[in-house]
Amino acid sequence: MTNLIQKMIERAKADRQRIVLPEGTEERTLKAADRLIADKAANVILLGEPAEVKQLACGFGLEYVRNATIIDPKAHAKKQDYSDLLYRLRQSKGMTPEKAAVLVEDPLYLGCLMIKAGDADGEIAGARNYTSDVLRPALQIIRTTSGIKCVSGAFLMFLKDASYGDNGMMIFADCAVTPNPTAQELAQIAVSTAQTARILLGLEPRVAMLSFSTKGSAHHEMVDKVVEATKLAKEMDPELTIDGELQADAALVPGVASQKAPGSTVAGKANILVFPTLEAGNIGYKLVQRLAGAEAIGPVLQGIAAPVNDLSRGCSVNDIYQMVVIASLQAIGLKQAKQ
Repeated sequence: MTNLIQKMIERAKADRQRIVLPEGTEERTLKAADRLIADKAANVILLGEPAEVKQLACGFGLEYVRNATIIDPKAHAKKQDYSDLLYRLRQSKGMTPEKAAVLVEDPLYLGCLMIKAGDADGEIAGARNYTSDVLRPALQIIRTTSGIKCVSGAFLMFLKDASYGDNGMMIFADCAVTPNPTAQELAQIAVSTAQTARILLGLEPRVAMLSFSTKGSAHHEMVDKVVEATKLAKEMDPELTIDGELQADAALVPGVASQKAPGSTVAGKANILVFPTLEAGNIGYKLVQRLAGAEAIGPVLQGIAAPVNDLSRGCSVNDIYQMVVIASLQAIGLKQAKQ
């Protein structure tokens, strides 16, 4: 895992992206920013009153924060431009110039407006904000990517047992956002996660659509949803290697796969697991993390037109550092896809 993370950092360094950190006065955020700037891993934009940011950085003994771009949400040269942009984007939803003038001072809104205006490439927040507060402005301003309406959260899973996935590397989704996805949403989660695998890990995705049934061994509307989602995902991305419905053991264990799903291109060798509901995904990744000692990085938010990633409020400095690197690689991948 260490080698892979280092390779991701090197890729981010080679094409530095502008990543905005709305929680610019939060201790862990400042410490992560200091490391990112020292390592030249990203062009960091901190939102916060500049004197306060610098005073805090000095108090924490941080040397490189002074080289960040520091923007005061309440007083900066583009404040009116961003306020006008927010009004235009949300006018049909009841936004007024007066409301926009207030919201533009909210760092979470400002960060997304900067991305929408082309002044930043991605955002990381959540060290002191709820997920809903991070996502709301992202969905209102940046919106979802073309062909995708469902936002989802994937975890990069690094397993101690290298016989699973690709040398122990796997991705689990959705583990963070959509409680009970429809078949269409589940298909979009599968396609989005495959793209995440390609961009972040350089994996050729083999997607298992999980269920409590394998190839008709059980009959239930929950199984039907997974079967339909698999069909829809194939229509969205005809080149994608995907199969379902599969039980977890059929997806992961070659011996079981040969009995339950003979001839499957995915069974027994999946490197992406798409769970049928959020509760299954969230429980599943935490069980693997705790019982199998896997390293879990995420959630990596998928489906937004530009990288906006949410942090756990219990995150570490290293978590923030890694998520900035991930957002940078997402931004690079999205730019390459547009080209």
